Amino acid sequence: MKISVTKTTNPKPKPEWSSLNFGTTFTDHMFIVDYTEGKGWHDARIIPYAPLALDPAAIVFHYAVEVFEGLKAYYSADGRILLFRPEANARRLNGSSARLCIPLLPEEYFVEGIKQLVSIDKDWIPHLPDMSLYIRPFVIATQAHLGVSVSKSYQFIVILSPVGAYYPEGLNPVKIFVEDEYVRAVRGGTGFTKCGGNYAASLIGQYKAHELGYSQVLWLDGVERKYIDEVGAMNVMFKINGEVVTPMLTGSILPGITRDSVLTLLKSWGVPVCERLISVDELTEAAQSGALEEAFGTGTAAVISPIGELAIKSKNYIIGDGGIGNLSQKLYDKLTSIQWGKAADEFGWTQEIK
Repeated sequence: MKISVTKTTNPKPKPEWSSLNFGTTFTDHMFIVDYTEGKGWHDARIIPYAPLALDPAAIVFHYAVEVFEGLKAYYSADGRILLFRPEANARRLNGSSARLCIPLLPEEYFVEGIKQLVSIDKDWIPHLPDMSLYIRPFVIATQAHLGVSVSKSYQFIVILSPVGAYYPEGLNPVKIFVEDEYVRAVRGGTGFTKCGGNYAASLIGQYKAHELGYSQVLWLDGVERKYIDEVGAMNVMFKINGEVVTPMLTGSILPGITRDSVLTLLKSWGVPVCERLISVDELTEAAQSGALEEAFGTGTAAVISPIGELAIKSKNYIIGDGGIGNLSQKLYDKLTSIQWGKAADEFGWTQEIK
């Protein structure tokens, strides 16, 4: 793949790293590849970051034909720039695209485009502890057409955003509200994809949870409303009587890359793991009896998000002592150590950007 490069003539001033907010600051450049029916993916280029020019009738605006991903670049202690499992993000993007009838993007376009873009904007990667460069790849349908149909043109775009520590004051447990009124997704739908419609559908539940004083929503399945799906923008895991249990991938939840990494680590440590259906009644019983030892979310932004309290049907349950569990802490320490190049990467998960 040949990538043309046009560098900015007006570089932005770097922000104060200590005052970064997630997703509000963007780097100097972006990566774009066009798709045209009959021609395929073409014209890969890195250009100065700027607003997009799209026709008001572009299909993405009216029928939400778009998918996206999220990953990070990290500065290691010895000065290397590392990506964490970018090929897995490329495969998941194509899985999402297939569901929305978007042409599949060659994985090398995804990985090499990101590597070259990050290399050009490497000065935007914060050097402070626990900070990183968030990478947002996405595909949008650009054909101007008012009609529910497959688009004849698309753009694959990557933008970068320096981000601060997710937990600037330490790894603090969050309070979770189990949502039993609204649903996020159903099997056979788009729940397993990373598309904007899933997140738009979750906003009302998230808003409701915040109004009630909770950090996140724990979603139930969309049919019977009795089985655990996922937490907001994260997968979820529970340690019950020594075994880590997580909802199985039935098509309504995202196949998280951090989720997969956590399961791999747990199995390598000999921790009992089970992927299956988990009912809210089972979770309630485990919380009441004390069998629920730990609970945590897994995702790119937070890595591990410990859950200290669950609200289920107007009753609140403290998990453990309300603090972060030993296993949750161990997982967070191990994953972040691999991502920042502080620990040996025995799984071959990181890729270096030269």
